[in-house]
Amino acid sequence: MSAAEIDFYQLLEVSRDADGGAIKSAYRKMAMKYHPDRNPGDAQAEAQFKAINAAYDCLKDPQKRAAYDRFGHQAFTEGMAGGGGAGQAGADFGDIGDIFETIFGSAFGGGSGRQQARRGADLRYNLDVTLDEAFHGKETQIEIEVSAECDTCDGSGAEPGTSERRCNLCNGLGSVRAKQGFFVVERACPTCHGRGVVIETPCGECRGEGRVDKVQALEVTIPPGVDTGTRIRLAGRGEAGPNGSPSGDLYIFVQVRPHNVFERQGTTLATRVPLSFTTAALGGSIDIPDLDGSTNTIEIPAGIQSGKQLRVRGAGMPVLQGRGRGDLVVEVAVETPTKLSKKQKELLKEFRETETGEECPESRGFFDTLKNAFGG
Repeated sequence: MSAAEIDFYQLLEVSRDADGGAIKSAYRKMAMKYHPDRNPGDAQAEAQFKAINAAYDCLKDPQKRAAYDRFGHQAFTEGMAGGGGAGQAGADFGDIGDIFETIFGSAFGGGSGRQQARRGADLRYNLDVTLDEAFHGKETQIEIEVSAECDTCDGSGAEPGTSERRCNLCNGLGSVRAKQGFFVVERACPTCHGRGVVIETPCGECRGEGRVDKVQALEVTIPPGVDTGTRIRLAGRGEAGPNGSPSGDLYIFVQVRPHNVFERQGTTLATRVPLSFTTAALGGSIDIPDLDGSTNTIEIPAGIQSGKQLRVRGAGMPVLQGRGRGDLVVEVAVETPTKLSKKQKELLKEFRETETGEECPESRGFFDTLKNAFGG
C-alpha cells in the first residue's frame, strides 16, 4: 500500500469520530515530529510529513471529510474529483454534489455546466526568526519567485486585441459525456480542459497560460509567540491559476533559531544556572534578563541543591494569539570550586573539622544505609 493509500485517520492517529479540534491537535503533534527541519536528510520523515499534510488537508474540511468517509481515497482520484490527489497543494475537490455529478453525470448531480476553474498551487516559504523576534513579533519583507498574473493579457491568456471563443467540442459546457456500460460518465472536455472556451491566439508573453514567473516582495507580519512549525497563511499569494483562475495561498513556515541562554518548551523558557557552593549554602539572589528588556531577580533559598528548579510565573514566551505569558524555569547546578587559595583551603579544613553530619542529612542518610545494608 502506497503512502497515499494509508488511512488518513491512522496517519494522524485519531479515531474516525474525532472532532475538528482533536484532528488539528493531532496534526500539529505529528507535523512537529516529522518536520523536515527536525529530520534533515531523512527521506522517510519527509514522505511522512507530506502524507500527514495530505491527511489534514482532507479531514479539516467537512465536505472533503464526508466524501473521504464515504468513498475513501477513491473520492479524490481521477474520474471522481478531477484528478488532483488529496495531498496535492491547493487542490479543490468541490462539494459532495460535484463528486456525484462527476461519477454519474448531470442526471444525478444536477448538471453544473462548466468545470470549476483550476485554482493555482499553494506555495511554501521557510522563514527563520530569532527567539527575541518570536517574543516580540516583527514586520518583515520576503522575496519569492511565483507564477503571477500576466500583465500583457491581464491573465486571460489571449493576445491583446483578440478574444476567446466557445469550445466547439463541448459547446461551451466544459464537459463531455461518454457511455460506459450502463452509465453515462461526464468528464472534463479534452479540448478546452473544462473551461468551455478556447484561446485561438495565445498571448506571446505567457504563451496562453495567463501567468508568468515573477519575483514578488511581500510584507509578512510575524505575531508574538510564534514557535517552530507555526504556519502563517497569506491568502491569494500563491501561484496564479491558469487563464485568470484564482490564485493559491502562500504558507509561511516559521523556524525559531536556538538561543544561547534559553531553551524553549512551548510557552516556557528554561535555563540552567551554575551557583557557587557558598551561595547555595547561604542563599542569595541572581538576576536573569527578561526578553522584554527587564530583569528577573530570583531569590536563592539557603541549602538549595543541584537540580532544584525555581519558577518565575509570567516570565516566559507570549501565548500565540492569546493573553499572558508562560513561565521561566531556572534549574540550579551547584558548582564545586576547582581553584582555591591557601587561605580558602584552610578555612574549608576548619569547617570540615566542625562538621557533625547534620549539615548534609542526605549524605549522612546514604552512608547510614550502606552500613546497615552491609553489616557495618
